[in-house]
Amino acid sequence: MFLSQIAGLAAQAAPGFDPETATQAYLATLDGAARARSDAYFEGGYWLLLVNLAVGLAIAALLLQTGFARTLRDRLAVTLKFRWLTTAAFVAVYVLVTAALSFPLTVYEGFFREHAYGLSTMTLPAWLGETAMQLVINVIMGAVLLTVVYAVIRAARRTWWLWATGVSVFFLALMIFVTPVYLAPLFNDYTPLEEGELRDDILALAHANGIPADNVYVFDVSRQSNRITANVSGLFGTTRISLSDTLIENADPDEVLAVMGHEMGHYTLNHLWEMFAMFAVILAIGFAFTDALFKWANRRFGGRWGIADIGDIAGLPLLMACLSVYFFLATPLMNTIIRTNEAEADIFGLNAAREPDGFATAALRLSSYRKIEPGPLEEWVFFDHPSGHARILMSMQWKAGQLAAGASDQNAQLRLDRAEAIAAEVAHTGGE
Repeated sequence: MFLSQIAGLAAQAAPGFDPETATQAYLATLDGAARARSDAYFEGGYWLLLVNLAVGLAIAALLLQTGFARTLRDRLAVTLKFRWLTTAAFVAVYVLVTAALSFPLTVYEGFFREHAYGLSTMTLPAWLGETAMQLVINVIMGAVLLTVVYAVIRAARRTWWLWATGVSVFFLALMIFVTPVYLAPLFNDYTPLEEGELRDDILALAHANGIPADNVYVFDVSRQSNRITANVSGLFGTTRISLSDTLIENADPDEVLAVMGHEMGHYTLNHLWEMFAMFAVILAIGFAFTDALFKWANRRFGGRWGIADIGDIAGLPLLMACLSVYFFLATPLMNTIIRTNEAEADIFGLNAAREPDGFATAALRLSSYRKIEPGPLEEWVFFDHPSGHARILMSMQWKAGQLAAGASDQNAQLRLDRAEAIAAEVAHTGGE
């Protein structure tokens, strides 16, 4: 055992519990190689943000410069009788073409890179099958949404960005409503959690916090990944408490309850509705930004590209390029909003489940693919969840408050031994 671990154990067992010392004791259980691999994986994601933007812009330029977009529009307009059909067909072809052009990056990012870091359990044929299924869903959803958005653009030229925001938020709510019942089961099997103490504890936690659920479902994430996950999802009667089989198989009951307390926090604190409001504001600004940038680009290059105005479906590659630039620039803002909600759910989960050490060891498990100790600026820009260090420290600070209020702290050695076992699991997660 390292000296810091011994110091952490002493702090946990002593009356004067020190959250920082206890946090460092947990962090010290991660060996250098495991931490370096996790850091490399997560930091690689920073570059992928830029790479994805560059590839998206290059594809948009290709479709516009070669005349593909205007030629496709003209041929569809001649073939199809109605304008809305032309729009829907154009969107469908656009989604398929961009997916094909970006496929090398997609297969690297979604399959080979995940296997290189030991995070995926899928064979290539299985991954291709799921990717194809997701592509079909994207074609259908994209065609429906963008057909309505373009109708709005043509009907309200000056204020289309406001109306398009309303349409997009409504569509998002519809997707959240249907996903748990109709879409999620396409990728995973959902089965009721077997009766027992864990199921009873999860339902008791849900009922104590006003969540209208009478069952808990397990979904087989292990068919895709070895990551742990859970959620309380759905709207208007489709609310469902779900946790991955990897969470049940790999985590102890106190960790499961800590994770479920966090997920229930999102529901109880109305984070979904809060995110709707935040998303609406951010998207409205994004559409306004897109409107201005599109008009500037179209004045300079529209004649060459054959785009009449922003309501011309041939300008879809340009419109999507403008939106992608906006969301790239807004990354720190988006991450901060989400990270703030996640931190609120963390506190809620600690108060609800009352499992600070379970929450700390769950954070250690996540370190197999999340950098556990970033710098402050790095966390602000790139993290959409609090870092592992922040979460463990938060849980230890909560625990210190409970101890100060007279709660007892036992089994410190057992918890630290378990943290070491989890660290060993993380250390053995590697390339295949």
